[in-house]
Amino acid sequence: MHHHRASLGLHPLAPLHDDHAKHERQDLFWSRVRTTLREPFAEFWGTLIMISFGNGSIAQVLLSTGQVSAPGGNGFGTYQSVNWGWGLGVMLGIYVAGDSGAYLNPAITFSNCLYRQLPWRRFPAYFIAQLLGGMVGSCIVYANYISAIDHYEGGHGIRTVPPAPKATAAIFATYPQPFVTKASQFFSEFIASAILMFVIFALKDRANMGMAKSDQWFPFMLLFLVFGMGSCFGWETGYSLNLARDFGPRLMSYGLGYGHEVWSAGGYYFWIPMVAPWFGCMFGGFLYDAFIYTGQSPVNAPFLGLSHFFHPRREVRAKLQAEKDLQMV
Repeated sequence: MHHHRASLGLHPLAPLHDDHAKHERQDLFWSRVRTTLREPFAEFWGTLIMISFGNGSIAQVLLSTGQVSAPGGNGFGTYQSVNWGWGLGVMLGIYVAGDSGAYLNPAITFSNCLYRQLPWRRFPAYFIAQLLGGMVGSCIVYANYISAIDHYEGGHGIRTVPPAPKATAAIFATYPQPFVTKASQFFSEFIASAILMFVIFALKDRANMGMAKSDQWFPFMLLFLVFGMGSCFGWETGYSLNLARDFGPRLMSYGLGYGHEVWSAGGYYFWIPMVAPWFGCMFGGFLYDAFIYTGQSPVNAPFLGLSHFFHPRREVRAKLQAEKDLQMV
């Protein structure tokens, strides 16, 4: 079991509480699987919770539009309800996925591999877990609201994509406003992702004086960060910021009958929320490390750390030896 965990870049010993470790029976097959894949499972469930709350809030606001039975007589929610839904989803997802690092986003995971020494071999398992979590979470929302979707679209099995007047595909994936150019679409996702990564690194930086105020409150702070992102950067493109939040549910919606338009809508917009968050998170992480962070980072090494590939320094060799001692390499 230790060998299997090490092959995924995970610590040979799973992060089990002492009381739990005493009762974990390694003679049972599922116990061994759970212990081996504890962190990827945490990423899966954390992402699933995030998507269920986020896409669920979109579904309720959109599908209840015009419902006179709602308070105020015009539906159960507003745009800010969506932002609250995503903020709460992220916060609860982080609580669920705490043992894994709670990245919930492939671009954030990648940036932590790049700048914060998260083992690269963890990335594939985390990526797959996050993508599957996004797909299953959106399936849960679809199953819960399928009758409302039929009613809103105008009949059983009718499924349309923006800019159709009764489109419901935007419950699951993001679609841009029709007037936004390709350059603006990309920039909107890029700059929002950069700010997201910059602030996350700030909240996680133990040398930052703001850390004392945010350490145990990190999930709660992320609630307001995501709420703010939606309030300030969400309108033009839907602020995906996350491949697992957009591509997974988009793929699911394609399989459930929304058709080829989920890819072609908005002038084949689908690739922008798949690509822009990676560059945005890398850029935001670079800015934080270049101007504020004083810890170990490629940005704070000679030639941006590239020299380590050719002339390993003492600390790099020590880190490699430590990983060998833990059977991680």
